[in-house]
Amino acid sequence: MASKKKPVRQRGKIKFSEYFKELSKGDKVAIKKEQSVPSNFHKRVHGRTGEIVDKRGSSYVIKIKEFNKEKTFIVHPVHLKKIK
Repeated sequence: MASKKKPVRQRGKIKFSEYFKELSKGDKVAIKKEQSVPSNFHKRVHGRTGEIVDKRGSSYVIKIKEFNKEKTFIVHPVHLKKIK
């Protein structure tokens, strides 16, 4: 069974640049939960890729295609990684 925690040596402060990451509309992103940040994060979203649709406050609205439906999730930029 996979552990849900980061190892002790990998925990620590996250850079401010991760919190204030600027992404633009239409960017492709991968969703990866940052274990150091406590948040309510559904496990089915982890590891998925999607497209940024909008910005809501400091978070981004991500469109993910799941089977035949398109779903939207609001995700903080700490959990996003831009795909080239």
